[in-house]
Amino acid sequence: MKHLSNFSFLHTVRVMLSWKMMAMFFFGFSSGFPFYIVKDVLKLWMTESNIDLTTIGLFSALSLPYTLKFVWSPLMDGYVPCFLGRRRGWILIAQLGLMISIALIGQFDPSDSLFGIVFMALCINFFGASQDISLDAFRREYLTSDELGFGTGVWMNAWRLGMYVAIGLSLLTELNISWATIHILLSLMMGIGMLTTLFVSEPKIDEGPPVSIKEAVVEPFVEFFKRNSAMLVLLFILLYKIGDNMAGAMTIPFILKMGFSKTEYFVIVKGIGMFGLFGGVILGGAVMIRLGIARSLWVFGVLQALSTAFFAILIVMDHNSLIWLDYRQIILGCVVGFEFFSTGLGQAAYATYMAIQTNKRFTATQYALLTSLMAVPGVFAASVTGFMAKYLGWDLFYLLCAGFAVPGMLLLFKIAPWNASNEALEKGF
Repeated sequence: MKHLSNFSFLHTVRVMLSWKMMAMFFFGFSSGFPFYIVKDVLKLWMTESNIDLTTIGLFSALSLPYTLKFVWSPLMDGYVPCFLGRRRGWILIAQLGLMISIALIGQFDPSDSLFGIVFMALCINFFGASQDISLDAFRREYLTSDELGFGTGVWMNAWRLGMYVAIGLSLLTELNISWATIHILLSLMMGIGMLTTLFVSEPKIDEGPPVSIKEAVVEPFVEFFKRNSAMLVLLFILLYKIGDNMAGAMTIPFILKMGFSKTEYFVIVKGIGMFGLFGGVILGGAVMIRLGIARSLWVFGVLQALSTAFFAILIVMDHNSLIWLDYRQIILGCVVGFEFFSTGLGQAAYATYMAIQTNKRFTATQYALLTSLMAVPGVFAASVTGFMAKYLGWDLFYLLCAGFAVPGMLLLFKIAPWNASNEALEKGF
């Protein structure tokens, strides 16, 4: 038993320190970086250029390619570029498109070339979504089921690092560096992902790619829904994080209504919370190497529900007590840190489970569909959270959000039993 434990520990360390994880880090950065160029950097530029707020708000609609990426994902499954292979070829094409589009958008003047900026922003998001299609498929096919959990955790943290770098470079305007120059610098950052694409090997799969439009477009759906538990898997994807997402949608108003200042919110949520999220994602990935995906889904799901329920404790505490008055920031920091940490754990297991549900012959199409489906419950459920908090009160609201974890957890009995191996999950029940 001791020998097996040592072997398992050594295997865990070997996975964590492998070149594959370094590749996941660089690819994760390459995925998150362009997303925030349109989401945040563009809005900073437009605000500084005194563009009307209503126009700036409309730029949010330019993220549509990320929602509709499943539409052209069959092309990236079925057509193999003449260089680098099916996955790396498409990744490099998208990265070249991103590098050119990011550099060009900064050469327009917002005062008289707004249409050109909108068009180039749409190009950035199109190439960014296309890169994500291929990168997600690459990650699924490149990593083994034992490596996938930690690789996903590394990827997610690097993705968020891309956000900080993109926004950080935009602040160079404070040094009187022009937006045109800044966008050249931003475009050069795509070189990190391009070099990684050239150095990694193409994933090897047993079956060949689809050879016709019918196979590329229809077969991914047919193959998925022929599985015995297909509908249960889809229900699980819809329900596993719904309570967590609903609670997260009301974090800002809850903390401010509790009497904390905007500064306290920023330090606690964006500071402690983000560190908790990073730690949860990376530790969740490491734990999955030892526990496996199925057990991780169980453990992390329970922790997600508990961390959501803990917000109710902040309501029932006596706000006139010395403990609250002296330590309220520490108490909030602990609750927020635990909630973000548990969210990170759940995200790592959730994304890994979705990845292994794809058939490697149709990875790009099936994963694009599943990730698009993943966003649906968050959007609709979050829209009613304000009404729930108003009419139920904050304590019942958070307890109910914790309770919404139960349906997703019950589905685990059928789709990911406690003792199920990663290989069994991959084959399906």
